[in-house]
Amino acid sequence: MDQDPRFAEFVAERGDALLRYGYVLAGNPHDAADLVQEALVKLRASWARVRLKDNPESYARTTMARLHIRAWRLRRREHLAWDPPEREHHDTLPDGDEQRLWHALAGLPRRQRAVVVLRYYEQLTDEEIARVLGVSRGTVRSQAARALAKLRDSVSAESAVPTSRGEAR
Repeated sequence: MDQDPRFAEFVAERGDALLRYGYVLAGNPHDAADLVQEALVKLRASWARVRLKDNPESYARTTMARLHIRAWRLRRREHLAWDPPEREHHDTLPDGDEQRLWHALAGLPRRQRAVVVLRYYEQLTDEEIARVLGVSRGTVRSQAARALAKLRDSVSAESAVPTSRGEAR
């Protein structure tokens, strides 16, 4: 496989943006890095075709979304580890409403989170999201509606101030 300097230039220019997209899509930096790496391997294999016909970044983002969907379809919900961590590590998040929104987004099921990210972060249409995720347009719309309802409920529930009228302690 001959080396094309344009692929290295593309990775240098757009690698950080792809990593940010992977983080929003996957919800953690480790899975984001894996998504970017796998997508770039696939892009490199198709580079000669993709750089001439399509937008390479669009190809990489679509590949990342499909890899993310495939992972949630194949992966069981439990995560096996040889040595469980001694303590939890939490990334620092912004304060206030933005933090509540990030927590709510992380609490969504993978498919709903993917639809929200593709719709509002990538600004794709329902048809484009359906094509990327390999589902029907109706599924995209229903998943988006459910996700937005969950986000509204979780953000409003966290911001509601409890009253002390007649509550038993």
